[in-house]
Amino acid sequence: MTFGFASSAATSITASANSASRLARLLEPAEWAAAGIPLLRNPREVVSGLHARHRPAPATAVVAVLDHEERLAASASFSRCSFPVDGWEFRNALLAHLRRVIPHDLRRRTPVRTAVLLYCREGDERWTEEDGAWMWGLRDACTLHGLRCGAYITLTRGGWQVLGEGRGGRQPHSTSAPGSLADAGVEAEPAALRTAGGAVDALRRTAAR
Repeated sequence: MTFGFASSAATSITASANSASRLARLLEPAEWAAAGIPLLRNPREVVSGLHARHRPAPATAVVAVLDHEERLAASASFSRCSFPVDGWEFRNALLAHLRRVIPHDLRRRTPVRTAVLLYCREGDERWTEEDGAWMWGLRDACTLHGLRCGAYITLTRGGWQVLGEGRGGRQPHSTSAPGSLADAGVEAEPAALRTAGGAVDALRRTAAR
């Protein structure tokens, strides 16, 4: 009985520690707003372009890299796996896709390109712990890839919203039909971007410069 009680207690402590760690790897809206995230000049154009290119369904993340003129340099979309809400897991997923579509900028003294994240999900526009974990993951992935951390945008049935800024719109939304790339002001056939090793990555639903 003693050994059984000790084992149960140890399991409970470990579970509590893991839960606390996951909660630490998320950002509250106030923390995000205080982080000095650069504002998008034309968020509607960015959202419409990514929606037209990737056609995200709920539980789909679209990470995009913008140049200093806010032109799309590269982007990739992927479905959220069934792992728990954890900024560390989200960071790893974002970093893996960034590495596939664009070389890092770690040699630069200051970042010149900005990564933004569009996440299509169920629910309304209010912040959730899942949003906080994506924010933490985006910020950390940008640091590890030499990018500036940009906007975090949610796409729900009610429309899109740039969290922490209060800017948003009704179109597109999570169930709307995608518009054309021409209407969104995006090139229909972007050229493939080569990685630092010189190879072209063929990634499903990946856009590049």
